[in-house]
Amino acid sequence: MAGHSKWANIRHKKAKEDAKRSKIFTKHIKELTVAAREGGGDPDGNPRLSLAIDNAKADNVPKDNIERAIKRGTGEDSDGASYEEATFEGYGPGGIAYFIEVTTDNNNRTVSDIRHIFTKHGGNMGTTGSVGYMFEQKGMIQIPSEGLSDEEFMLEAIDAGASDVDTDDEMFVVYTTREELFEVRNRLEEAGYTIESATLIREAVTETKVDEDTAVSNLKMMEKFEENDDVNNVFTNMLMDDETIALAENL
Repeated sequence: MAGHSKWANIRHKKAKEDAKRSKIFTKHIKELTVAAREGGGDPDGNPRLSLAIDNAKADNVPKDNIERAIKRGTGEDSDGASYEEATFEGYGPGGIAYFIEVTTDNNNRTVSDIRHIFTKHGGNMGTTGSVGYMFEQKGMIQIPSEGLSDEEFMLEAIDAGASDVDTDDEMFVVYTTREELFEVRNRLEEAGYTIESATLIREAVTETKVDEDTAVSNLKMMEKFEENDDVNNVFTNMLMDDETIALAENL
């Protein structure tokens, strides 16, 4: 998973830079609202909400905004938009598979926007299930690696229930099953580790290696998806070598 891990870290750094803008705040507000609506406003009894609160705090979302989003989700505050979650599937340049997660207050608008981006950049929006089988949902936890022993951390992460661990220059990336993300995250935090983020991802079961031109075309399309206010996550089965990843980092 080394290539996947490295690209995940690049995207995470870019997301942290985006925190200077309002989009990342909006993304957190939507997730908090939906999590509270589905599982209640008590984070102790709602793992998804607990993770959403921690991730929002990590990106410096103000406490008042967090509390207001939770109240909106539980119905205590009826002011504001009503959000629903949806997914879209399709293919990008070179036949690269895409799985896109959104949270929207206007599904018709979002469908139109997603289809337009696919078409404009040489891709095709598919039907539900057209590529979903190519992806497996997992938990991913990112922990700053500075000052930590690789071997010691890996052993502790496995003991905590991790299914796999990757290392990069700045980050440990811990993978879990979908069901165990919350528990593994808590165990690592209790062990004294600083959690940078903990979230569910969709990892490609089989990846497709691309050349530089195909990678650039897909990265430009991915960027347009991620600029859309309704889009939460964009997952692909694109496999890039180190040189192409370095190029991607500078786009």
